[in-house]
Amino acid sequence: EMAAGHPMHRLLQGEVGSGKTVVAVRAMLTVVDSGGQAALLAPTEVLAAQHYRAITNLLGPLADRGKLGSHDEGTGVTLLTGSMNTATRRQALLDITSGQAGIVIGTHALLEDRVDFFDLGLVVIDEQHRFGVAQRSRLSDKAQESEHGLVPDVLVMTATPIPRTAAMTVYGDLDVSVLDELPPGRTPISTAWVHAPLEIESMWADVRSRLDAGEQAYVVCPLIEESEKLEVASAQETFDQLSAQDLAGYTIGLLHGRMSSADKEAVMNSFRSGATQVLVATTVIEVGVDVPNATCMVVLDANRFGIAQLHQLRGRVGRGKLLSQCYLMTQNGDPSPRIEALVASTDGFVLAEEDLKLRGEGTIMSVNQKGQSDLT
Repeated sequence: EMAAGHPMHRLLQGEVGSGKTVVAVRAMLTVVDSGGQAALLAPTEVLAAQHYRAITNLLGPLADRGKLGSHDEGTGVTLLTGSMNTATRRQALLDITSGQAGIVIGTHALLEDRVDFFDLGLVVIDEQHRFGVAQRSRLSDKAQESEHGLVPDVLVMTATPIPRTAAMTVYGDLDVSVLDELPPGRTPISTAWVHAPLEIESMWADVRSRLDAGEQAYVVCPLIEESEKLEVASAQETFDQLSAQDLAGYTIGLLHGRMSSADKEAVMNSFRSGATQVLVATTVIEVGVDVPNATCMVVLDANRFGIAQLHQLRGRVGRGKLLSQCYLMTQNGDPSPRIEALVASTDGFVLAEEDLKLRGEGTIMSVNQKGQSDLT
């Protein structure tokens, strides 16, 4: 399709860990081989940095054009994020504008006006449900504003398409490729809804037994700090409470979006290495975090999250050969249809259909991403 005479607009749908990134890298190399540039847009700095590491490791000598020991036919791989220092950012922008960087990986920083591409031929949007309609089209607009001014190929990737995307596939505006298998050795994730005091007590007992067995756990909260308006668990408050009570004596780390990149990386490295047993985090871990030894997840105030978010969060466990458990905890005794859907299924395709039923696909003639269609 990329070799055809018209721009590609394709959704790559596959479960967490099914190999979407490898497919994207192959597509990006196809563009680089023909003299163009490819950009991969990721929703968080944690994920963008992980993509950068994974792709440079995958390409080896091909990822360092012009550097000592690099391959003659290699290309530059550049990372651009909002927290970079001025010198590093300036060099990254220069590499992008000059074409020295064949593969550009970045966060929302790629959408800024100061970012000018040399010849952008492919836009890859990872975790497409984390970006708005205007944001998703901004990179394509940048390609048309460049010197060559061509409409780029677009590849969007997700495990659970948001309702609008599901509708676009129906109306023919988005073609679909499906990766419907998991890597060998993956174990299914058991999901449970908890809300009663005895259930919560039993849940923390299970977490402790897993930690004692050498496994690791995530505790996910919807906010960073306590809010008077929203009585939902905050990451800092949860960290303090778990350290003093339910998980006292275990090594607990704290990760949220307001931390500096260096602090985030230090916390993640500690968790990856196993030095930290429990990671209390906000949704910054929703995508791209791969720790096979993490087998348990507790999502606090789970009714505050959408179906796609919860499915992505759940995908952080079950990445190894050990049986994994995800607890969806709410403060009241009435599970929402979203919670019931996640307990009933671990299939992202089924959950996407359920999300479409619950929220609607939004308007086709404008940019509303949910609610009733304007074609009815």
